[in-house]
Amino acid sequence: MKANRSAAAPRSKVGRIAKRHEELHREQLRRDRGRKQATKQTSKPRPAPTTNKKYPSVPLKQGTISNPGKESKVSPAPAFLAPDYKGSGKLSGKIAIITGSDSGIGRAVAILFAREGADVAIAYLSEHEDAEETKRWVEKEGQKAILLSGDVRDKAFCEDVVKRTVAAFGKVDVLVNNAAFQLHAHDIEEISEERLDETFRTNIYGFFFMAKAAIPHMKAGSAIINTGSVVGLQGSPQLLDYSATKGAIHAFTKSLAKNVLKRGIRVNAVAPGPVWTPLNPADKDAKSVQKFGEDTDMHRPAQPEELSPAYVFLAAPCCSSYITGIVLPVTGSVD
Repeated sequence: MKANRSAAAPRSKVGRIAKRHEELHREQLRRDRGRKQATKQTSKPRPAPTTNKKYPSVPLKQGTISNPGKESKVSPAPAFLAPDYKGSGKLSGKIAIITGSDSGIGRAVAILFAREGADVAIAYLSEHEDAEETKRWVEKEGQKAILLSGDVRDKAFCEDVVKRTVAAFGKVDVLVNNAAFQLHAHDIEEISEERLDETFRTNIYGFFFMAKAAIPHMKAGSAIINTGSVVGLQGSPQLLDYSATKGAIHAFTKSLAKNVLKRGIRVNAVAPGPVWTPLNPADKDAKSVQKFGEDTDMHRPAQPEELSPAYVFLAAPCCSSYITGIVLPVTGSVD
């Protein structure tokens, strides 16, 4: 009898625990139902702003634009000037090559590099008006700029960019590989071999060709910065080829950093989350564009001027002389 009583006691105890678990579960289900009902009646709560500047939030009032995208066609206009950023000579006397610097992140980086004292070679595809606008802003910062139009898929063009930069300025101190091609696809069958080649030759071959051409002209203290992406870290179901190239860029960054450290050259990457540049409105339909960036914790896309200081940090020896081979996420989210 004692054995039976001692055996029954634990069963009674675990029964009470199980009942309590059931009650807790029902209570949580009631909360969940109430939360779902509240969600139907109210919009998704917005996070508090992290800056006193008022940046556009979702839904964005922008339709799709033609590809390749022109910054002058994007509305609301991307914020690229970073007026609150004060230069202090971090790149004084430096010469920078920035691919894809006619617009978007590249333009914002060119302007801050100039504000920090660098002259800039603006390499771009065919958006001549946008490139002229970038040049105007660089010169307004008191620095020199040259325009170099061509296709980074072409090894000869990449070599010519470096050759003409050295002819104009005498050296190369910083290379920012930023030019990119992006086009969404709902299924892998939609990506042809031709399109796959287009994406990889622009996003990987172009980076490799530019680095190979520039490195012989770089001295100790020089820097290479590659533009990666959050989709290279997390993947993207509708950007299969693009995200693959961005993952490759991250691996290329780490490998090249190890390869050229013996020369005193640092190599790093910035991995942006969604950024309000011509690249995305030129790839998405109007409905998708309006929701661009809503999946981030900040519930909006970044503006180019929110990315450009990261490039200054990685370019300037005074800031990052002990940093190489990193992929710096600037994604608007916790992870």
